[in-house]
Amino acid sequence: MTILNQQIILAERPKGMPDTRTFKIVEKNVEELEKGQVLIKTLLVSVDPYMRGRMQDEESYIEPYEVGQVIEGGAIGEVIESKSDQFKQGDVVIGMFGWQKYYAANEKEIRKIDPSLAPISTHLGILGLTGLTAYFGLLDIGKPKKGETVVISGAAGAVGSSVGQIAKIKGARVVGIAGSDEKISYLKKELGFDEGINYRTVKDMASEIRLKCPDGVDVYFDNVGGEISDAVLTQLNRFARIPVCGAISSYNLEEADIGPRVQGTLIKKSALMQGFTAGNYSDRFPEGAKQLAQWLQEGKLKYRETIKAGFENIPSAFLDLFKGNNIGKLLVKVSERQYED
Repeated sequence: MTILNQQIILAERPKGMPDTRTFKIVEKNVEELEKGQVLIKTLLVSVDPYMRGRMQDEESYIEPYEVGQVIEGGAIGEVIESKSDQFKQGDVVIGMFGWQKYYAANEKEIRKIDPSLAPISTHLGILGLTGLTAYFGLLDIGKPKKGETVVISGAAGAVGSSVGQIAKIKGARVVGIAGSDEKISYLKKELGFDEGINYRTVKDMASEIRLKCPDGVDVYFDNVGGEISDAVLTQLNRFARIPVCGAISSYNLEEADIGPRVQGTLIKKSALMQGFTAGNYSDRFPEGAKQLAQWLQEGKLKYRETIKAGFENIPSAFLDLFKGNNIGKLLVKVSERQYED
């Protein structure tokens, strides 16, 4: 039986904010499986800020997307046909097969997940790269101590909300920066953040940071860069640590991002500022995943997901990342499980 696949490809490299011209849906038949391959029907796909960087033809920590090729990214699917001894029909798997409805995967490209342990979506979020990014970035670089103040930008996003909770587990005082009163309420009332700052309504961010962080800032987990980070850096304590996870404020700028120079501040405060990606810690993923799962089971970690439905809505969901329309992990549901028990 011939199966018609739909794929979302990079149609052209965007200048500034991506739009409808950036992406294109194409159709092609799924090829016959070879030995060692499985056919996956996509259930959920992840949309993430780092994908914007891969749309540029420039050197980075990961290869750029090629024009005309499928947008690669984290996805969960169900095996509907197998020519592999390691997978059977009905297995739920995770991989980087990205924005397409079907994918013929080699058995080494994917790994099986157990739907009985936690909702499968968590493996793209709190138990996946999202949670691991928060875990290693905060604990390995930020090293929060009991009683210290941790500030997080992009705090209501998937990574930021995880960082804040881990910081609380470690006994820190946590201040989250986000873009709506709804998000601030979520951080404080549901996740236990001590304070929140709505950057859209604050007139003087440095003064607000000073007000909400009377003892200064010991750890700043930076997800956004830009003027928000400029303001936080003015309130650093001596020996502060700054894990730099993202700079979403600059991803769609057409000109180079220019701001205050940080060297003087880092010298005066003897502060550490270090960029990182989760891939730096790939050899320690089992350690992080085990601890995150334990905290989740113990009720110490909570998560929220924003899930949009429909394959054709993947590009618009991706653009929502830059509009602040999500709380927690942003996912797109493509299809239902076919062989669910």
